[in-house]
Amino acid sequence: MMLMNVVIALPVSPRLSYRLMSSADAPLWFELDQDPEVMRYLNDGKPSTWQEIQDFFIPRIASFTEPAKGLGLWQVNDKNTDEYLGWVLARHYRFDDPAIERDNIELGWRFKSHCWGRGIATEAAQALVELLRADAKVRVFSAVADAGNLGSIGVMKKLGMQFIEPRIHRTPLREYPSVYYEMPARSQG
Repeated sequence: MMLMNVVIALPVSPRLSYRLMSSADAPLWFELDQDPEVMRYLNDGKPSTWQEIQDFFIPRIASFTEPAKGLGLWQVNDKNTDEYLGWVLARHYRFDDPAIERDNIELGWRFKSHCWGRGIATEAAQALVELLRADAKVRVFSAVADAGNLGSIGVMKKLGMQFIEPRIHRTPLREYPSVYYEMPARSQG
């Protein structure tokens, strides 16, 4: 299954460059998911198998990718070395549920552990917010993280998101206690 080609371009931020990913990037997703630390809050540190990438990850990404709207999984590279660092995502909140929230853009990120603590996830997510905020239909940006994932919660706070409530986050592979954060797409006033 192939994902669509890029229609919208994400601006280059100070240290990072971006491009919308496709199923051809599956080896990069697999590589990233082999680090147990990267996977700790996603599935208790179990590296993804190639079969999981093929059978679950690729179809799931294809289901929420809308290049014309900037939605999908964005590859993040070091601007100077072109090293693949990880990805940020943007999708409609509850994209796989009949109660989809088209005015709520969920942000997410996954980065190699050597990138942690350097502001890379925040810079990448902020660049994505700036791109998507131009869509007048976007009311809020949101993010969900495992309740113990203080690194991701820190990114949410740095973006200006506020804690809304605890939730049980459900995916086809796992269910776990999480926290839900949100911020308005535009300033209030």
